[in-house]
Amino acid sequence: MKSYCVVEWHKPFEMIEREDPTPTGREVVVRVRRSGVCHSDVHIWEGYFDYGDGQKFRMEDRGMKLPHTLGHEILGEVIAAGPDVENPPIGQTMLVHPWIGCGECRACTEERENDCEKMQALGVARPGGFATHVIVPDAKFLVDIGDVDPTVAAPYACSGVTVYTALKKLLPIHDDEWLAIMGAGGLGLAAITIAKAMGFKNVISVDMGQEKLSAAVDMGADETIDVREEADALKALREKSKGKLLSVLDTVGMEATSQLGFNGLSKTGRYVIVGLHGGTFKAPLPKLPQLSLTVRGSYVGSCNDLKELMELVKAGKVKSVPITVRPLEKAYDTIVDLAEGNVVGRVVLTTED
Repeated sequence: MKSYCVVEWHKPFEMIEREDPTPTGREVVVRVRRSGVCHSDVHIWEGYFDYGDGQKFRMEDRGMKLPHTLGHEILGEVIAAGPDVENPPIGQTMLVHPWIGCGECRACTEERENDCEKMQALGVARPGGFATHVIVPDAKFLVDIGDVDPTVAAPYACSGVTVYTALKKLLPIHDDEWLAIMGAGGLGLAAITIAKAMGFKNVISVDMGQEKLSAAVDMGADETIDVREEADALKALREKSKGKLLSVLDTVGMEATSQLGFNGLSKTGRYVIVGLHGGTFKAPLPKLPQLSLTVRGSYVGSCNDLKELMELVKAGKVKSVPITVRPLEKAYDTIVDLAEGNVVGRVVLTTED
């Protein structure tokens, strides 16, 4: 097998060849066909997440050792299974749920493995999908994609399930109320079409630049705000939501988006953040009880969440975000492009010609 690995933080990947993996227990081996590239991969490649005020959450402090294979949006053919797997789907192309927990804590036993405090996620704690093969610790984390295009399906393992799970936290919402989605990158665009599939009637997309916002309209956004063009973006947000901004999903997670989204909320509004760009969140404490506001984080999703989402996708209710396909060998170039903001939608790597 070939893996494209981080061998030094913030440096080019190195291709490393190893013996093909042999599964044990309930493990399965997946020959990778597609691997999406996520902005989280950029932060891990850089070696840290920005906690603001000069603080950094470093991957090496978490225990990550190099070399490491990134990639958590994995789809491929099941080619081998351990002896404890009953009726393994050998030969089938499956989506891999990467957000794997310890298997023993309360979150894991309640099938909320994304809430596990000792998460062993593929591409983060375990070797990921920027490779020709990957070991999945348990066959239960394989998800059927039906007739969905493998290139389209791969990003749902992270960008899709992340926003789907967060959007569930923003329900219920009435038909005359509004949802604002901060950011129109891969996460933001996925959030728009998934929100529409879930029944959100009124969606505002907020970002910089008409190329991204045009893509947001294509995904189903009812209104857009280009913060570069607005003298007062907060006023525009309140006006376009008609004073009924009850839900904000922040797919960027930087100080500017958090302040705009949070301050735009109407009374009893909810702000949910999934973006990991970095910085600190600040708000007047009395405002929270006075307006009965909710501020909440949401981290990826469970395998059941991914299965629910894929049912919407298989039913044709979710539109694919713009996707660029590149060969696996371009993993490092893609990370750089993503870090520099040169990607619209999503890039999916392929091991196939």
